[in-house]
Amino acid sequence: MLEDVVMLTGEVEGPHFRVMFESCNPQLVIHHAQTLEDLESAFRRPTAGGGARRLIAFSTSVIVPKAILDGLEIPAYNFHPGPPTYPGSHAASFALYDGAEHFGATAHVMEERVDCGAIVAAEWFVVPEKARFLDLEIKTYELLLKIFADLAPHLATSDKPLPAIDAQWSGTKHTNAEFEAMKEITADMDEAELNLRFRAFG
Repeated sequence: MLEDVVMLTGEVEGPHFRVMFESCNPQLVIHHAQTLEDLESAFRRPTAGGGARRLIAFSTSVIVPKAILDGLEIPAYNFHPGPPTYPGSHAASFALYDGAEHFGATAHVMEERVDCGAIVAAEWFVVPEKARFLDLEIKTYELLLKIFADLAPHLATSDKPLPAIDAQWSGTKHTNAEFEAMKEITADMDEAELNLRFRAFG
């Protein structure tokens, strides 16, 4: 039986998600972690009744240690601000740079390697014309909140796995280092490249 949930997410999202989950399951014990230290502290505390513990990560840069994932009895889920075609960091920026016509958000099972677990939800939208990376990130965040709300009743009440959908990860898994490198300007870049990099990377 599901007894408690550890939510790895930001300062703003944590209290909102707590209210959402408590409305679905008033008996659920909820821990909010923002950092790796918070996460490790939460997992040092055993569940009071010996029930199952679920881990949920939402739009976080914290990498969950293998030891924590291996210790879970039921699947952990990550809510990724990008579609399955853009795993890794700063997905919106690289999508704009590539000229992607569609973008979206993904929920998937967490595994030791980032953004590679079975996908349980993915939704898409058309990239607005002349969008900047912040515009795309806001639109993606709103979609990710919708996906979270759709899955919340199951995640708050059931220890059963969510069914995987017919979607696979693809594309290059970009890193923070690659993102920073794309912000570097060189003398041989033409005006079009400079404008594109500004839109995509700031």
